[in-house]
Amino acid sequence: MEQTDNNVIVTKDVKKIYDENGVPVEALRGVDLAIKHGEFTAIVGPSGSGKTTFLNVISGLDTVSSGKVWLGGKELSSMSGRELSDYRRDSIGFIFQAYNLIPVLTVEENIEYIMLLQGVAREDRRERVEEILRQVDLTGFSHRLPTKLSGGQQQRVAVARAMVARPKLVLADEPTANLDSTTGAGLLDMMRELNQTTGMTFVFSTHDRMIMERATRLVTLKDGRVDSDEKRTGE
Repeated sequence: MEQTDNNVIVTKDVKKIYDENGVPVEALRGVDLAIKHGEFTAIVGPSGSGKTTFLNVISGLDTVSSGKVWLGGKELSSMSGRELSDYRRDSIGFIFQAYNLIPVLTVEENIEYIMLLQGVAREDRRERVEEILRQVDLTGFSHRLPTKLSGGQQQRVAVARAMVARPKLVLADEPTANLDSTTGAGLLDMMRELNQTTGMTFVFSTHDRMIMERATRLVTLKDGRVDSDEKRTGE
């Protein structure tokens, strides 16, 4: 599989085996996949198919048992721990099912946290936070703590945090699982619009039919392998 400039992620024969009480469990069994810049891709499949494991290995949060992963044209195994950490900080936005907001920080502080680590100037940080809060329809919420927000609002903050640093890639693991259908649909429409206007690459791990309907590509995993790969127009 070619590592072209247009690919943000490439995997070659990726396998992941976990040890559960001395019993080997094959989570990924040889996944070959290339995801292009600007795609809005859903990784789908039943529980235990390897979706979350795949997201973890392509982001470098977990290591492969065998095979290779290229991220932004560079093979993960060739990157030092510091290089990989810096790449994740600067190039990947993460959206988790459980939001993972820092409870003692305000909305504004949660969103700007990555930019602080990047050394972005204070004035630039504030401008970007104000802009992203408008985009996620949370203007006026900047000084609230996460505990004072609804689940949908917390997930919008998580989306804002993932995107404010302008990463090349956004990885979302079941981002709508804890949301009602109306809130989830609104969040997905916002993410699709941001994908179209910014060109950021989105990769979802999901069971959610609403995400599948909006995706421009559906990759189905079954028993740790790619079962189907369908290009779609999206809604």
